[in-house]
Amino acid sequence: MPSDIYNTIDAVWRMESAKVIAGLARIVRDVGIAEELAQDALVIALERWPESGIPENPGAWLMATAKHRAIDYFRRNKLLDRKHEELARELKSQQETAMANSDKFADSHEIEDDLLRLIFVSCHPVLSKDGRVALTLRLLGGLTTSEIARAFLASEPTIAQRIVRAKRTLTEARVPFEVPEGAELAARLSSVLEVIYLIFNEGYSATAGEDWMRPALCEEALRLGRIVAGLTPNEPEVHGLVALMEIQASRTGARTNSSGEPILLLDQDRARWDHVLIQRGLTALDRAQQINSALGPYTLQAAIAACHARARAPQETDWNRIAALYDALAELTPSPVIELNRAVAIGMAFGPAAGLELVDVIASEPSLKSYHLLPSIRGDFLFKLGRFVEAQAEFERAATLTQNARERALLLARAHSASSALKPAANQPPPN
Repeated sequence: MPSDIYNTIDAVWRMESAKVIAGLARIVRDVGIAEELAQDALVIALERWPESGIPENPGAWLMATAKHRAIDYFRRNKLLDRKHEELARELKSQQETAMANSDKFADSHEIEDDLLRLIFVSCHPVLSKDGRVALTLRLLGGLTTSEIARAFLASEPTIAQRIVRAKRTLTEARVPFEVPEGAELAARLSSVLEVIYLIFNEGYSATAGEDWMRPALCEEALRLGRIVAGLTPNEPEVHGLVALMEIQASRTGARTNSSGEPILLLDQDRARWDHVLIQRGLTALDRAQQINSALGPYTLQAAIAACHARARAPQETDWNRIAALYDALAELTPSPVIELNRAVAIGMAFGPAAGLELVDVIASEPSLKSYHLLPSIRGDFLFKLGRFVEAQAEFERAATLTQNARERALLLARAHSASSALKPAANQPPPN
């Protein structure tokens, strides 16, 4: 198969697979079966398109072919009661129309509704967090099992098992293929946003491995966030999350040097930040604030990121405002991690001693016992206070806790800096 044809089919699949799966799931009411039918259509495309060429509307072709497979599915499973007979006739008519290279895929509102349903189903709280992430990347991102496994440094069998278990759980729980309403919508939307931000965070600061970042995961999370924002335009926290991701993603090009070594925020060349992404983020933040002046957790975090984005130089950063925003965030969604970040802001605004005092208050928190950023941040405050022996010990401890090779090297380098600060300069004259 010519590589350009293969690449085109792969690109089409990534763009259209979520729509096809979503449309099928509405019909068969089972995301597992819907994915299998969509995969069947992809196999047929791989067989036919190299000879016949790419159809004028490849998305419509895939949808029509998959719907034809749905007809066969109904027949094989003896589901052709009157309702399904009518559906089969409708599907067959649609399939014949689309196979004739119709320009129509489906009504745009219908596609949007189906996609939104699929997002809420794949991120359903009945699934484990790992299951939601894997299934979302598979169904909505079009990623293969091996791609998801590489992204999260897990084995293919492990990821495959998560996906299979997630689909089985949805079927057994009889999760309806619908958009929730009222109070349930808000609860389920928080699960959707959590999954998207989990994907983004793994790309922004990789948990383990040799690379500090995995930009492809950030891009996928941004794509998903933008889709949800387009489908739920009146939900402020959706725009808040998109704003947060856009602004954080703007720093990607400045967060590592040519060798892939991490560069911390205050040391980054801000000319290398992507100002188009920053502007998109600030626009999304404005949208969130216009919808609701009472800021939610993602919008508050976006407002914090915006403080950094608006500062032309590190010394221009409005740390007092950042500290105030963290105060609001801690009150809204209290957690030890937020308190740790708040301590950083307090330390920058009011001095390292003030920051260290807050860190020491939460140092014994059980949930932070293995969190490498706790000793890393404590070491930074100690270093600034000239307590180099203690700082070195904290950086070394942080290095033992992280699973990321790049971050470990950075922390060991900081430990070495603390050690070096203890030694007198080699050419310093002896005291009189």
